[in-house]
Amino acid sequence: MTVLVNSPAAAMEAEPRLPRRRRKRPVSAGVRPPAWFVLPAILLYALVVLWPNAQGIFYSFTDWNGRRLDWAFEGFANYAEVLSDPKSLLAITNTFVLTIIVSLGQNIVGLLLALGLNTKVKSRYVLRLVFFLPVVLTPIVAGYLWKYLMTPTGTINNLLDAIGLGALQQNWLGNPNIVLYSICAVIIWQGAGYSMVIYLAGLQAVPSEALEAAAIDGAGPIRRTWSITLPLINGAIVVNLLISVIGNLKQFDTVFSMTGGGPSGASETMATIIYKTAFVYLQFPHALAQGVMLTVLVGVIAFAQFRLTQRKALA
Repeated sequence: MTVLVNSPAAAMEAEPRLPRRRRKRPVSAGVRPPAWFVLPAILLYALVVLWPNAQGIFYSFTDWNGRRLDWAFEGFANYAEVLSDPKSLLAITNTFVLTIIVSLGQNIVGLLLALGLNTKVKSRYVLRLVFFLPVVLTPIVAGYLWKYLMTPTGTINNLLDAIGLGALQQNWLGNPNIVLYSICAVIIWQGAGYSMVIYLAGLQAVPSEALEAAAIDGAGPIRRTWSITLPLINGAIVVNLLISVIGNLKQFDTVFSMTGGGPSGASETMATIIYKTAFVYLQFPHALAQGVMLTVLVGVIAFAQFRLTQRKALA
């Protein structure tokens, strides 16, 4: 006699049970590799970076001449000499002037290029490549290139004469009054493409809906850029500006290849004066003191960059 069971419970019991799958154990986020895995890298970093820097800081307080093993402790005498040396003070002033001009110019030009190329212009990809090409050149190559272009008989003066602007011809790298600005123009020319790429990345993340809504409300292109685009790419502006500031504080290659710090120290920067003090005048403790001061300055600004970018990431 067959009994028909129509209840849901009985039907479920009648069905064959499938084997239960074992769930994979999630990997704990707190598991870390052994600390000794990074020991070789730490030792190499300490040997190549930390130990030489520690020696440099130590010898900046001595009268060590770079050759003999004996030395005498002099305290802050080398630092006081740096701050009282007219050449060092001029180099510090030139460094800040160059940093301010180049950082502002590079970011303004880079932002304008990014705004112009963040459109549907057919040649935008080719133009991006063209404007980024100077970044590929090493600074010393770009410096020697522009050095020949800016000679009194070079291409720039010949071009000005050819278009009827001969009155604007200058000794671009021989005039102490304009040499620093000539170098600034070259650095801006080479670095604007780098800033452009960062700004392009920020602009492509701006939602088109916000711009379309502002256009419907009657906002023009300038108003939309100022009130919507710039606030939304504030993180790119902060990072780009501070990266350029830190890089320009350490500027050496372009200045050294174009003028070597001349004429009469008019284009000397902290990096070039450190090089000359150490390897031309052989005043190693003095040069070490200059290097420590530059390192502290760059470190303070780098810490400010970290704090600003961290706040932007958490916002």
